[in-house]
Amino acid sequence: MKIKTQKMRNKLKTKNSYLIKIPLIAEGKRGNLSFCEVKRQIPFNIKRIYWIYNVSSKKSRGGHAHRKTEQVLFCINGSVRIEVDDGINKDAFILAKPNNGIFLGKMVWHNMMDFKKNSVLLVLASEFFKEADYIRDYNIFKSIAQKQ
Repeated sequence: MKIKTQKMRNKLKTKNSYLIKIPLIAEGKRGNLSFCEVKRQIPFNIKRIYWIYNVSSKKSRGGHAHRKTEQVLFCINGSVRIEVDDGINKDAFILAKPNNGIFLGKMVWHNMMDFKKNSVLLVLASEFFKEADYIRDYNIFKSIAQKQ
């Protein structure tokens, strides 16, 4: 199934996910500043922060879902194509502005691809890393997702 890339909008067909736009303060020659705050733009307490970078444009990341972890992703440099899937509905879009992000709730299959040169994807996560939280087989994910 071919997924059409969406322009930035708040609502997605994929349940348990939505786009986030955080403040952008343009200060002329001083540059720009964006910020997000827990329980305001970020709907959970942050337990882990990581970033993905130096990814070849031909490689993808993700390819899994989380049983418990919620995440917010921001591409703070460059651009990245994001595909999300709840087991029934799918969405795809490009994160290309540092003040635009996506919330990925529990049980959202996600892939990140088409990383442009020097792209940096920042991820805020609700849980500490725990391998048991990951579902890495799409067929198992789909089976679980369709029962919910």
